[in-house]
Amino acid sequence: MMGSLGHLLVGLMDDVMVGRLGPVQLAATSLGNSLVFIALSIGIGFSFAITPLIAESDGENDEKKSRSIFQHGVILMTIIGIVMYILLLILEPILFHLDQPEEVVKLAVPYFEIVAISMIPLMLFQGLKQFADGLSQTKYSMYATILTNVVNISLNFALIYGFWIFPRLELVGAAIGTLVSRIVMVIFLYLVLKYKAKFAPYMHLLKLKEIKRSVFNKIISLGFPTALQMLFEVGLFTSSVLLAGTFGALPQAANQIALKLASTTFMVAVGLGVAATIRVGNQKGLGNFKELRRIAFSNFILVIFIMFGFSIGFMLLKNDLPWIFTSNSEVIKIASGLLVIVGFFQISDGLQAVILGGLRGLQDVNIPSILTFIAYWVIGFPISYYLATVFNLGTFGIWIGLLTALTSSAIMLFFRFNYLSNKLIKEKHELT
Repeated sequence: MMGSLGHLLVGLMDDVMVGRLGPVQLAATSLGNSLVFIALSIGIGFSFAITPLIAESDGENDEKKSRSIFQHGVILMTIIGIVMYILLLILEPILFHLDQPEEVVKLAVPYFEIVAISMIPLMLFQGLKQFADGLSQTKYSMYATILTNVVNISLNFALIYGFWIFPRLELVGAAIGTLVSRIVMVIFLYLVLKYKAKFAPYMHLLKLKEIKRSVFNKIISLGFPTALQMLFEVGLFTSSVLLAGTFGALPQAANQIALKLASTTFMVAVGLGVAATIRVGNQKGLGNFKELRRIAFSNFILVIFIMFGFSIGFMLLKNDLPWIFTSNSEVIKIASGLLVIVGFFQISDGLQAVILGGLRGLQDVNIPSILTFIAYWVIGFPISYYLATVFNLGTFGIWIGLLTALTSSAIMLFFRFNYLSNKLIKEKHELT
């Protein structure tokens, strides 16, 4: 959970520190990150395919298979990082045609151009991280994300506001801090994997003849549907940013505050989802499906308790949390209303993230992709759009749609996991 949360905290600290410059600057980071988050979701989705494959081969005690998947995965993630960076540069002109406030777009573009570069080291890091996670060695990713946040906060303080010999660069300074901190993160984790004895069997580079299309295809066959799942969800939330921007800079800034706080607690659930992927993948490799189901449901119950705590926190602190980002009274008023809805959907959001993790452990990704598309884009987005525009509920209407989407996703995914796990137990019982 700490390793997953660390990713989000980099962007969160950017928003907290940029928010002190003003609501327009906060809205600009929101717009600049909108396309980056979409690319990021695709890349992370592909990387998530590495973990269940490693966990399954670890359960089988097959080091050779793990080494092959790991190194093919890192090669693939490096290629994806470069492709995503190029794609973001190509898509940059879109920022000028999204009906956003002109002053917001002007500040967002240089921020966007620098943050886009960080896709390359971040994707390389994901390849290393998901491998280590698959071996149940999650603490090293946590150390890396703690380090990257220390570097990011330090550079943000120096470069956003100007300190000592460092110039005041404002949003550009935040972008530089993000880029440098992500480079540090990947270097740190690589050195850990290289010099720790437990990873030695996996670090010998593959020979050219050992690089096989079939292994790439296996990772992609799991990674592509998972990337779609991430894209559908992040795309919905990105659409909420753009839709909020049509109401002006202040509603967009408030929307960004609510989105960033909701994303923070969501990453805790994503971390628990990774744990579900690892343990379900282990049991799949062992062929112990009763234990697989017990472990998965333990994770589902645990995330309900955790997210219920967050829900209560959002309800009680709805008027206080926005002050972390801004002192603008209008933005705080709008954001506090949105945080009520954020509190309501905590359990749904967390549960669907962990169930998706369990399904990835089963290597079931195609049907869940269809279910998430239905939840987010057939059910959720139309409700967001009509409540916000036709019924004039503004950002409040947007977030009611998000609540509906996440709840629908959680329900459908639960039925999918329940069906599959029971089916596996029944099939094994019939064989024995």
